[in-house]
Amino acid sequence: MLKDEIYEDLKKAMKAREEVRVRTLRMAVAAIKNKLVDKKDLGDEDVIEILTKEAKLRKDSIEEYTKANREDLAQSEREELEIIKEYLPEKMGEDELRTIILDAIEEQNVNSPTGLGLIMKTVMPKVKGRADGKRVNKMVRDILSDL
Repeated sequence: MLKDEIYEDLKKAMKAREEVRVRTLRMAVAAIKNKLVDKKDLGDEDVIEILTKEAKLRKDSIEEYTKANREDLAQSEREELEIIKEYLPEKMGEDELRTIILDAIEEQNVNSPTGLGLIMKTVMPKVKGRADGKRVNKMVRDILSDL
């Protein structure tokens, strides 16, 4: 399981004295343990969801630190983000995402931008963890506006 892999990698990082990796994996373990309080057992999907949220937090922090001319803090967040990405599934390509969206449009028989919500509800579970919601929303809007 992914959760066990993260725990093992934390132990290895501690032995190797890799500060950034230890800090990042401890954060991941803490987030996993917090989620375990609510649920008795976490599957890989749950862990991926937690890591996706943590990655988004890092991206937002990088953006804010860059705006504030705090490159030292932004660099630290970039390093953490790279470590988190190691545990996330590979991101979905444009063509694959476009195919899923077009299938959903055909399946739901939507032919105008007013069907955005319905298409998003259909597409998001299929791409969970592999495509960013903003990216999916933009592509759905573009495709629907061309109809």
